[in-house]
Amino acid sequence: MKQCSSLPIVLMLFLLLLTACGEVGEGGRKAPSQATETVAWDSMEPDHHMDLEYAQQFDVAFYPGDYALITIEDSGRYLLVPEGKAVPEGLTQDIVVLQQPLARIYLAASSAMDFFRQIDALHTVCMTSTQRSNWRLPEVVEALDRGEMLYVGKYSEPDYERIVTEGCDLVVESTMIHHSPKTLEQLTALGLPVMVERSSYEPHPLGRMEWVRLYGLLTGKSQEADAWFDQELARLSDILEQESGDQTVAFFYITANGAANVRKPGDYVAKMIQLAGGNYVFSSLPGEETALSTVNMQMEAFYAGAWDADVLIYNSAIDGELETIEQLVEKDGLLADFKAVQTGKVWCTGKSMFQQTTAVGDIILDIHNIVSGKAEKGAEMNVLYRLTQ
Repeated sequence: MKQCSSLPIVLMLFLLLLTACGEVGEGGRKAPSQATETVAWDSMEPDHHMDLEYAQQFDVAFYPGDYALITIEDSGRYLLVPEGKAVPEGLTQDIVVLQQPLARIYLAASSAMDFFRQIDALHTVCMTSTQRSNWRLPEVVEALDRGEMLYVGKYSEPDYERIVTEGCDLVVESTMIHHSPKTLEQLTALGLPVMVERSSYEPHPLGRMEWVRLYGLLTGKSQEADAWFDQELARLSDILEQESGDQTVAFFYITANGAANVRKPGDYVAKMIQLAGGNYVFSSLPGEETALSTVNMQMEAFYAGAWDADVLIYNSAIDGELETIEQLVEKDGLLADFKAVQTGKVWCTGKSMFQQTTAVGDIILDIHNIVSGKAEKGAEMNVLYRLTQ
């Protein structure tokens, strides 16, 4: 594209957006089908809501005609308009219109990608803000290699021209976008609908997982999303009904500075340990509970709190996967004195754990197998693996 210094970048890209929204844009985006009748927003009333079991950060109100009003906590309201239906007249300015089909999504919230993968809707995501080398989901890597998904730059510095020319129905951002308000402003100025998702702020691990139902709604995969979520709840039903046992568990990794990074009690990993029947060793750790509820402890303090933990789980998503207990002890000699190291009850996460958002059920099952002794009897593990002596 030739440079044109006489026009601001927003105006240039907006003209590109108009071009891309023709009958068939340069990126292959189809023009929305023409609605046959209009409807007034002030005359519409919801007839039911999505029956959410654990999620608290979003709500969906359903209206006659298959319209759906999505409300995301501290983010905004979004009206999902079915294909072939008219956008209601008289909408308030705070409501963002999402016109189905949403077939060309720019996903800048990497943790949400696994929801699309799980319900076979990955084809609706055509752009990402995460480079190929940082993806641990094989299906995403393959989509990037085939050119079906494109890397369009870091979330805070995206290639606006590429996003517009490729055609974009919806931008999904994480709350990190609030650290780059100019980027959010630019995307909005281009007329792109932007949704800031908050699944990581769910207080319950299963609430985080229930966001699959929102993405199922957006992509026309509600049946698949509901079926999968119900299946996961069924897998966990017996475990969730049990009381915690006496096995104590520490979840951590060693930072580059030699500190132990641990989860605060309100974090979802700590809560998964409790749901699985274990006792998190730092359950009384003080501090504000946030979406990123971690704290670095000096090794002496970590030793005092976790040396006699029955189970250690090492988070390898940060500094690479371990294979042996010896490799773990090489990170800090104090670990050799830990009870779990001496008994061989040391487990490790895979590097893809935090991109496998839908693996919450698998992780809870794995931890349950460990603390219940089933892992010692050969129970199949899904995400966690044992470090060898």
